Amino acid sequence: MKLFALSIFSLFLVLQGFKPADPVIKKADKAMAKYYDTKGLRKEFITIPQEINQEVPSDFSEGTFFKIYADQEHLGYGFIGNAPSKTADFDYLVLFTPDLIIAKSKVLIYREEYGGEISSKRWLKQFDGKNAQSGELRYNQEIIPISGATISVRSMTKAVNELLGSLKYLQQNKVL
Repeated sequence: MKLFALSIFSLFLVLQGFKPADPVIKKADKAMAKYYDTKGLRKEFITIPQEINQEVPSDFSEGTFFKIYADQEHLGYGFIGNAPSKTADFDYLVLFTPDLIIAKSKVLIYREEYGGEISSKRWLKQFDGKNAQSGELRYNQEIIPISGATISVRSMTKAVNELLGSLKYLQQNKVL
């Protein structure tokens, strides 16, 4: 019964399109302020046309992808997404340089008892410096596994690969 309810909820999210909830946005804003060491950040949301959004694996629904500014200086880009773990899903933030190179990734909310080790700064640093031209990141090769967090590690790796692939598509099609 629990699995059925979770499946219905997941289907609802897919049909509605992912839009970050307020607690997720608050945590993302706090993480960005800490990373950029300023409280005066401004987000400019990027709207991806629906027909393009359907062509890419990442979901660029309203409020998920944005430019980050401090005053008039473009600091980079941000993406808020979610990915499945064993029985729930988790929310994450990926920050990019202005050249779309991953500067930082952070798990914002992890909803399971096990697998939360993917929130470790040390583990997440593996994604830093990657971009759309880096090639696919592979579990147990470029990305080290974590005992007890196999599903979450694979899921985060897949989410980052999909995000980088989506950004590559957007760049090639002059959307970015």
